[in-house]
Amino acid sequence: MPLLQNHIAVVTGAASGIGRAIAAGYAREGAQVVLLDMNEKALAEAAQEIRSAGGKAESFVLNVTRREDCVAVAKKVAEKVGQVSILVNNAGIARRNGMLGATEAVINDWEDIIAINLTGVFNVTHAFLAPLRASKGRIVNIGSIQSFVHLRTPSSPAYTASKHGVLGFTKALAAELGKDGVRVNAIGPGFIETPLNEKVRASNPELAKVFIEHTPLGRAGKPEDIVGPAVFLASDLSAYVSGTIVMVDGGYRTI
Repeated sequence: MPLLQNHIAVVTGAASGIGRAIAAGYAREGAQVVLLDMNEKALAEAAQEIRSAGGKAESFVLNVTRREDCVAVAKKVAEKVGQVSILVNNAGIARRNGMLGATEAVINDWEDIIAINLTGVFNVTHAFLAPLRASKGRIVNIGSIQSFVHLRTPSSPAYTASKHGVLGFTKALAAELGKDGVRVNAIGPGFIETPLNEKVRASNPELAKVFIEHTPLGRAGKPEDIVGPAVFLASDLSAYVSGTIVMVDGGYRTI
């Protein structure tokens, strides 16, 4: 029997990269998947790809920074799809700029990254909280190795702060929702090759080399490497796991 049979799973940032891979992986495990993203065209293509493979998928355009839109989408999902029992907060951006650049750029980076990577997680979770509590659901937040360490290659204080916040929010929510039977965990990807970092990899190949040389498994990750842990945390295989983070970093943090 598929591991996620009879579940309805919402995945943010599902039009590409890690979110798209998780949505497809959940569908293969029997879940009905709801894909959310700002990129309408890529979002529709991702949902159609799942349906063409025999899965069930719906898609809705969403900007996670707009709290009222999150509430509206949650209502649409309840009416058109059903009771959500799995939520994956994956939507995020990364800008590798330090604190010493132009003041306006530093402030814009901070506001945008925190709004999407951290406040967006709160907005979407809060919007879907009622069905998740009713279904004794599962929440999977996408953190990072930067939930623990700050990478200097290059500097990214806003991103580091946002991912530390995601881990803290995960632990706090797990403690609060445990009595309702809701499990809350995070995944900490290492250096994963996605559209999010495609331009950086192309313009600065030495950066990828630095990451890989520090990674015991000796390679960059792929979005598909995140799927197994995401399925595990959403399924009954992890029935007694809550408030933790599963690192998927090729061993990066061991050295």
